[in-house]
Amino acid sequence: MSSNKKYWKSVEELNNSSIVETLKNKEFAEEIPVDEFLGDKESLESSKTSRRDFLKYVGFSTAAASLAACEGPVIKSIPYVVQPERIVPGVANYYASAISDGYDFSPVLVKTREGRPIKIESNKLATIKAGSGARVNASVLSLYDTKRVKRPMIEGRNVSWEEFDKEVKGALEGADGEIVLLTQTFASPSTTRLIQEFSSKYGNVRHVVYDAVSEDAALNAFASKYGKRALPNYDFSDAEVIIGVGADFLGDWQGGGHDVSYAESRLPKDGKMSRHIQFEANLTQTGAKADKRVPVKPSDQKKVLAALHGYIAGGNSTSELPSGLDDVVVKAASQLRKAGSNGVVVSGIPDVKAQQMVLEINEALGSSVMDTDNARMTRQGNAQAVKQLVEDMNAGSVGALLIAGVNPAYSLPNAAEFKEGLKQVGMTLSFTEKEDETAKLCKFVAAAPHYLESWGDVQFTAKQFALTQPTIRPLFDTKQFQECLLSWTDNDTSYHDYLKETWAGQLSGKGWARALHDGVFEGSSPVSVTADMSAGTTSETESLSEGQGGLEMVLYTKTSMGDGKQFNNPWLQEMPDPITRTTWDNYLMISKADADALELENEIVSNGALNGNYVNLTVGEITLKNVPVIVQPGQAKGSVGLALGYGKKEGVQEEMQVGVNAYPLYKDFKSFQNVKIEKTGGVHEFASVQMQSTMAGREEVVRETTLEIFNTKDKHAFNPVPEVSYNHEEIPTSDKNADIWTSFDRSVGHHFNLSIDLNACTGCGACVISCHSENNVPVVGKEEVRKFRDMHWLRIDRYYSAGDTFKEEQKTLEELPAFENYDVIENPSYDNPEVAFQPVMCQHCNHAPCETVCPVAATSHGRQGQNQMIYNRCVGTRYCANNCPYKVRRFNWFNYAQNDEFDYHMNNDLGRMVLNPDVVVRSRGVMEKCSMCIQRTQKTILDAKRDGRVIEDGEFSTACSDACDKGAIKFGDVNNEDAEIVKLKENDRKYYLLEYLGTQPNVMYQMKVRNTSEA
Repeated sequence: MSSNKKYWKSVEELNNSSIVETLKNKEFAEEIPVDEFLGDKESLESSKTSRRDFLKYVGFSTAAASLAACEGPVIKSIPYVVQPERIVPGVANYYASAISDGYDFSPVLVKTREGRPIKIESNKLATIKAGSGARVNASVLSLYDTKRVKRPMIEGRNVSWEEFDKEVKGALEGADGEIVLLTQTFASPSTTRLIQEFSSKYGNVRHVVYDAVSEDAALNAFASKYGKRALPNYDFSDAEVIIGVGADFLGDWQGGGHDVSYAESRLPKDGKMSRHIQFEANLTQTGAKADKRVPVKPSDQKKVLAALHGYIAGGNSTSELPSGLDDVVVKAASQLRKAGSNGVVVSGIPDVKAQQMVLEINEALGSSVMDTDNARMTRQGNAQAVKQLVEDMNAGSVGALLIAGVNPAYSLPNAAEFKEGLKQVGMTLSFTEKEDETAKLCKFVAAAPHYLESWGDVQFTAKQFALTQPTIRPLFDTKQFQECLLSWTDNDTSYHDYLKETWAGQLSGKGWARALHDGVFEGSSPVSVTADMSAGTTSETESLSEGQGGLEMVLYTKTSMGDGKQFNNPWLQEMPDPITRTTWDNYLMISKADADALELENEIVSNGALNGNYVNLTVGEITLKNVPVIVQPGQAKGSVGLALGYGKKEGVQEEMQVGVNAYPLYKDFKSFQNVKIEKTGGVHEFASVQMQSTMAGREEVVRETTLEIFNTKDKHAFNPVPEVSYNHEEIPTSDKNADIWTSFDRSVGHHFNLSIDLNACTGCGACVISCHSENNVPVVGKEEVRKFRDMHWLRIDRYYSAGDTFKEEQKTLEELPAFENYDVIENPSYDNPEVAFQPVMCQHCNHAPCETVCPVAATSHGRQGQNQMIYNRCVGTRYCANNCPYKVRRFNWFNYAQNDEFDYHMNNDLGRMVLNPDVVVRSRGVMEKCSMCIQRTQKTILDAKRDGRVIEDGEFSTACSDACDKGAIKFGDVNNEDAEIVKLKENDRKYYLLEYLGTQPNVMYQMKVRNTSEA
C-alpha cells in the first residue's frame, strides 16, 4: 500500500536541507523584507504622521492602486469589409494535415479561427501510431516566429523569386562538378519523384539524406536482413513481455509514437498487463515506467543484448555477465520464451550487430509485436553518405550544394570540416525557415514556408500515408522546396496539381477531396525507390567491446526539444523535463557516486532555486566547456547523459539562446561515447520546478500496488477510503456524516469529471503544451521560473520512491527525528528509484477551500462542477492559493502580454496571432488556473442545442484530454449513466488526491499498478 512508501521529488530532499523543509511548510522560503518598506522601529516611532492621516493615505493609495489595476487596455476591433467565404466569425474551422519536419512526423488536425491556425489537435481518423507529443502540439507557435526568413536572399540582399530562380538556374547549369541535394528525411513520394526528375534534367545529381539524430545502425541492420532501408514497426498493445535495452521508446526512439500502443498494454485488464523490463544508463521516461529497471552503462548494455540473444536465438546456457546481472537477464529471457509471439526486445544501441541481434531475437520469438512488412519510413538518413559528402566538398568535387530542411553547420559532429568544405563549393543554397548557422554561410537563401502553409504528402509506413495542406496563406514571401524544383526543371505545374497527379488512382478508392478531408489513407507508394545499400559495410565490423575506461556518455534528445528544430519555441523551452523537472537548459546528468568522486553537487539556495557546478567534457580531441551538472538519481554508475538540440545562436532570439551544443561530441553519429570530465569553476543557476508545489508535505499523494495484490485482494486492502472520527468511531470520508458542507445539487444538467490514469501517463508533456495553446497561458522566462513563478495551469509531478515497502522499518522511523527518516530509508534508492508521474491541475473541488476564503467572491462553484475564476473580481489577495492544498493556482506577477520584458511570441503583432479568442488574456495581479476548458464544454452544449440533439459520450473534451493519445486523461459527464467517465469513477483503482481533507474533487486518479511477477 502506498502509505508504506516514502515519496520524494528531489535529491536535496534527502539531504536534511532546512530550506527544503521550509519549502514543504511555507509557500515562500525567504522572509518578506518588511523593514525595506516600513522602515526601522526608531524611524517609525519618531514619525509625526497621525493615525488618522496614515489611514487616509493608505485608503487613498490602495484605492488608486486598485483602480489602476482594474483598468484594462481598450482595443478596437474592425469588422470585415468583405467577409471571406467559408469563414464565420466566432466559429472555428478544422483542417486535416500532417507535420513532417524531418524529425517529427504525425497526422494532425489544425484548428483555425478567422483564418489563423491557433491549435494542433489529434486526428481521430488516423490509425497511424506516430509521434504527436509536446513538439507537435507546440509547432503552431513556430508559425508565428519573428525570426523566420521573410523573403529570398542572394548574398544577404533581398531579391524577388523571379531573380532568385533565374540566378539559381544559371548557377546549376554552369556548375563545375557534381550537384548535391542534402536534405532532411522527407518521407514523401511526390518529393522523391520530383528529385528523380530534377536528377534527369541536370544529370550529375546526388541526393544525400541527413538525419541530425541518426538511426543509421538500425536502418543498416534492417536493410541487411530485409533488403530495404526502413525501421521495424512495433505495436505494443498486445505485448505480454517487453524488454528494452538502451531504447527510450516512450520518447523519441526511432521517431516516437510507440507510447500509444504501450499504454494500452499497461492497463490491468482481466487480471493481466504487460511486464516491462528496461536496461538503460540514463533514467528515461521509458525506464521510469518499467516494472523493473536495471541501470547499466552503455558498454554493458551490449553484453546484456548479446546474452539475451544467446539465451533466445543462440541456444546458449551461459554468458559473460556478472552473476547478479546475468540472473536478471536469465529471468528476462525465461519470461520472453514464455510470452512467445507476445514478447519483444527493442534496443537503441548505435551498432549494426546489436540491431541485427534484436531482429534475430524477435524473429526467434515469432514476435507479433514487431511488424517488418509495414515498416516505418520516417527515418532515411545515411550517415556514411553524409561523411562522404563532406570529404568530397573538401576535395573540390562538388559544384553545387542545395541544402533543404537541415542545418549541418550546427548539427554535424564535424561541423568545422563541413564549413571548410562549403568554401570549396561553387554554388551553395539553403532552403530554411530561419537564417541559421548554415544559411549564414550560403550564397543563396530560399525562404521556406512553415508546414501549416504548405502542400505535401507523407509516407509513415509502407502502407500508411497522410496529406499536408495549407491552413493559412503564406505569412511571408516564401516558396516550398518542391515548388522550386518544379521551376528549375521548367515544369509550370503547381505543387498542388503535381501532388494530385502523383496520387491519381492511388488513393485506395478515395477521391482526392475525401483523402484531403480525412488527411490519412492506406495504400502503396506510387513512386519506387532504390535504396542505397552501400552504407552498411563500415559499421558491421564493430565489436561489442568494453568502453576504453573512464565515464561513458549517452547523448539523447529531450521530449521538449528533440533535435533542436523548434529551438526558438518558448512553449517548449519552458516545458519542464519529465525526469529532472528542469526548464530552459540542457545539462550533464551524473550518478551520485560519480558526482561525489568528482566533488560535484547540486544545492538548493535560500529562495528554493537549484544551483549546480560546471564541468568540461572531452571526447577524443573535442572539448565542450562549462556544461552544467545535475546529480540524477537512477543514472547508471560509470555513465553520464547529455541532451542534443541545445546551444543554437543563429536565428534564435537572445532570450532563448540557452544551453550547450552537444553535437560536436556526437562523433561518427554514435550516441554512446567515452568521455573525460573535468570540474571547472562557477555556479550554474537552473530554472527547476522540482521543489515547487510540494503540497505542504502532505502524504498519500501517489497510490500504487502490485498486479498480484490487485488481482487477489479486496479493493479496501490496496485502495482504502480515508477515514475520519465521528462520534468516537472511524467512518470513511465519503460518508455523509463526515461532511459539514451543504452539498450542491448535481443531479440537473451536466456535471463534469476528469480521470487521470497513472498507469497510462508517460509524462510526455503533450497535455501541458496543449493547455498552453488552448488557454493563452503565458511564458515567463528562465528568471521567473527560477522564482517558481511559472504559469503552467497543468503540471506533471514526478515522484521517486524506493522499490520496497517499509513496514519493517517503521519502528526505526519512529525513533528518528521527522526528517532524518528519509536518509535511513531512501538513500539506497539514489541508485535506482522507482518513478511515478502524476498530472495535477485544479481539482475543481465540490467543497473547495479556495471558495470560502476569497473576500471578493472571485472564485466560485459552477453548477457543472467547475471551480470558476471571475478575473474582473480578483484583487490578488492570494488567499485562495494559500488555502489550496493542491498548490495549483498561479498568480500573475506581471503583465506578460504586450510587455517587452517578456518577449516570448505573445508580445508582437505576429506572435499574438496564436491567441485563442475564446479565452481572455489575463491581466497583472489576478489568480489564474485550470478552468476545465469551460469554453469547450459550453461550445459542445450550444452546438447540440442548435442541432436539437442529445450529446453523445465522447463529445466533451478538454485540451489535455484531447492531447493525450495514450488515454491517460479522460473527461466526461458523470450525469450520463452510460459515459465512460462513470465506469472510471466506479473502478477499483479510483482514488482522490488528498481525499482525507474532504474537498470532494471532480478530478479522480486511477492508481498505479506494477507487474512485479518474476520468471
